[in-house]
Amino acid sequence: MRRQASDRITTVLASTTETDVRNGLRLILVLLAAAAAGCASRPHATLLPVAETVSGAHIVDMLVATTRAPSPVPGVVFAGERGSGLSIENIVISIPPDRNREAGSLVYPSQYPGDPSREFVALKVAPIDGRGARAWYDRVAGPKKRVLIFVHGFNSTYEEAVFRFAQISHDTGTSAAPVLFTWPSRGSIFDYLYDRESANYSRDSLESIIAQAAANPRVGEITLMAHSMGGWLAMEAVRQLSIRQGGLPDKLRNIVLAAPDLDVDVFHEQLDELGPAQDRITIFTSQDDRALLVSRRLAGGVQRLGSVDLTRPEVQAMFARRGIDVVDLSGIQAGDGLNHTKFAEIPDVVQAIGRRLIAGDQVSDSRLSLAEAIGATAIGTAQGVGSAIGATAAVPAAVVSEDGRRQLRERVEEAGSSLGGSLKTAVGR
Repeated sequence: MRRQASDRITTVLASTTETDVRNGLRLILVLLAAAAAGCASRPHATLLPVAETVSGAHIVDMLVATTRAPSPVPGVVFAGERGSGLSIENIVISIPPDRNREAGSLVYPSQYPGDPSREFVALKVAPIDGRGARAWYDRVAGPKKRVLIFVHGFNSTYEEAVFRFAQISHDTGTSAAPVLFTWPSRGSIFDYLYDRESANYSRDSLESIIAQAAANPRVGEITLMAHSMGGWLAMEAVRQLSIRQGGLPDKLRNIVLAAPDLDVDVFHEQLDELGPAQDRITIFTSQDDRALLVSRRLAGGVQRLGSVDLTRPEVQAMFARRGIDVVDLSGIQAGDGLNHTKFAEIPDVVQAIGRRLIAGDQVSDSRLSLAEAIGATAIGTAQGVGSAIGATAAVPAAVVSEDGRRQLRERVEEAGSSLGGSLKTAVGR
């Protein structure tokens, strides 16, 4: 048996090409980069409420629904293991004042109690029941009665999900009731398959939350935003909901998939069950997303939705036929090193999403493409939009072209220091 196994290994090695070796080495390097990024400054046991915050700090009062198991460690709250049901917490996060923080940035507390003048810190962490949840919604919903539901991605701890959503909720400025749905991710790059099955485990619970929000007469409209592997979970939940109810609720106006770690073929099957509601979807893609490169290798080489090649006519035609809006952020550098969280870390992108939601529009509304909105913000003038952002004609709204990104960089460089260093960060160097 040992000799036979050795012979098989020899045969495989003999058939391995130089390209295979290069690809394997590249994958290892990406994994190491991901590991380094994941281990750097990750919060641990930091969800212990501090006594007070500082003047000028921003407050995000959120509802957190989770299928995770409780953690016995103070400040961790919920672990990466699967729980026996759905747990609900009310968590209040303090975000540093504008004088100490730029939109898109997220600074975890280095240790308890944290510095609220420069770090994100918790002010309240408490379980909540149905009556408390209704009181929370009435307190935070605002006049438009909007709800923003966020689903995180792979390799995310409970603490990371809470702090990231607080940043997104604040930076979009949507005045929506923020609801985080966090599923049992172990927060390790070596548990990809466990995380994927945990997302599968959680889809009924997410579907229930969306359905309950839509059925609540107090709720006016809902936006569902999902990142990475959370995009697969979100699409499965809305697919089930559409099948169960014969279509998606009208209140679910937007489905935003940011860097979705989702098999393209599976996505097509999910879309078939949504019917006309397909045009509520907006996708943020990036061909230089290194995390999705790893995911594609782990998935047997099948293309991930978040890194599709939008220069291919057949890809453009598919999105056009479905009425789906796609924003290409390829080549624009983000702070995570893997280019996997651009939608949240590039100020112009996260704020442009918020402006569309505040206006009461679908993110994919073609009257003003999201790409144009992003370009207008970065350049500082609406008149310059046409020359800075190129939209591919075959796609109904927003595909940021390679030429558009180049021109945008040139415009920012010409503007010099008067536009501020943050704009150079937004478009990449």
